[in-house]
Amino acid sequence: MKTVGYTRRDFLKVMGLGAAALALGGCTGTSQLFGSRAGKKRPNILFCLADDWSWPHASIAGDKVVKTPTFDRVAREGVLFENAFVTAPSCTPSRGSIVTGQWHWRLEEGGNLWSTLPAKFAVYPDMLERAGYHVGFTRKGWGPGRDEPGGRKRNPAGPRYKNFEQFLKARPDGSPFCFWFGSTDPHRGYKWQSGIKSGMKLEDVEVPACLPDSEEVRMDICDYYWEVQRFDREVGELLEILEENGELDNTLVVISGDNGMPFPRCKSNLYDMGTNVPLAVRWAARVKGGRVVEDFISLSDLAPTFLEAAGLKPTAEMTARSFLNVLTSGKSGRVDPKRDHVLTGKERHVPCQETGMGGYPMRAIRTHNFLYIRNFKPDRWPAGDAKGYAQPVKIVVSRPLGTFYGYGDIDAAPTKSYMLKYRNDPKVGRLFELALGKRPAEELYDLRKDPDQLNNVAEKTNYARVKGKLATALMAELKATKDPRVLGKGDAFDKYPYYGGMPGRKPAKLPQNRAAAVRER
Repeated sequence: MKTVGYTRRDFLKVMGLGAAALALGGCTGTSQLFGSRAGKKRPNILFCLADDWSWPHASIAGDKVVKTPTFDRVAREGVLFENAFVTAPSCTPSRGSIVTGQWHWRLEEGGNLWSTLPAKFAVYPDMLERAGYHVGFTRKGWGPGRDEPGGRKRNPAGPRYKNFEQFLKARPDGSPFCFWFGSTDPHRGYKWQSGIKSGMKLEDVEVPACLPDSEEVRMDICDYYWEVQRFDREVGELLEILEENGELDNTLVVISGDNGMPFPRCKSNLYDMGTNVPLAVRWAARVKGGRVVEDFISLSDLAPTFLEAAGLKPTAEMTARSFLNVLTSGKSGRVDPKRDHVLTGKERHVPCQETGMGGYPMRAIRTHNFLYIRNFKPDRWPAGDAKGYAQPVKIVVSRPLGTFYGYGDIDAAPTKSYMLKYRNDPKVGRLFELALGKRPAEELYDLRKDPDQLNNVAEKTNYARVKGKLATALMAELKATKDPRVLGKGDAFDKYPYYGGMPGRKPAKLPQNRAAAVRER
């Protein structure tokens, strides 16, 4: 695909945008944690990030099974965003974009899973700390990866604390705070049947169109829902602490997820089930509640938004832009006309290609009506090779190596095992190919007719014009933001060390239910 001759100005012109577009535990006895420490003017920031949570899996979004009262409350009393997208459907690069406010393809090693984030890339927790904020995180911050190779002495999310209470006890008098609550829910593995044992009903589950509809898959989804609910409950406990101490209304509360659900053709893919995540924001002191916004938000936009809310200016290197104007507008629907699309991308998730350390590089542009995906290495396997790699590769291990069983970009799970076992079943075969088969260099989905993104229309002549427009816009922006993939330097992503041990595990055993080994619905 040609990129010569396209500039950032060309990109904005093609998309019809203005010049500013894409500039780019228990709660008992907590009152003593605040006292005179409470910041009175600048807002506190509470960022709650789930691990592998897809839109629309929240009760306020219409899901009939999962119950998310905390997320629902923040959405009702604040703003619910229907079009929030991660920059990458993989933990480390997604979180790297969040802390830096930059596209992950600009972060060198940080564009890959299980990597490092070079210290030369500024992160918003450090900026807020220098401005007098008390910062910290618990559980999973930036990562997975290693801080030291990038020249950092701590996690980019800030100092680690055991929990929110410990963090608040360490808060200096008069300081506002910025706290990152990084849950590991709903990341796998799951406790089998935890969902239905909690009262969920299989018949109420709406199975995503990219997955086979069977009892096993529905049960797997319920187990995922159970962990979503645990995340929601724990966030509720943090809000109770703030509310009891009169801090909630002057706290900018953000709840979201780092990438999509860990199922085939979801996580580690640029389809909506991998990149579209829940996002609700509450700040009663300044943001009118009861609103639903359709503007496109990239989670990389959080960094400049947090900085602006704190009275600071984003750095010149940030490609993201604050959406504080949307938050404070008081409007619903489409608020900022410049926010009519979003970009996503992926480099190496795990090194599971048979040829070695390569990933499956791709980029995408998502508008209200279309999703266009550019696959840069269509000769590779999107979910990894079935056999895994066969030659020595550079892996920096943090645990003993195990046996690799193939398709490593998909987490070991009952749903994955089900699709592998019944790939020759007519009801499963096409979905298996969509999730694990090779893909063409270009994909285009008409969301007006195909919201589930199952029918690629890139080669249809009646879509040639829109495909050309989107491809031109995408490539122009990638060039403007110095994406190595369009500058002839993309192979660097394949050579960076992988700090995670053997990528892939033995597929989870397909559970058998007493009614039947397999029952298609």
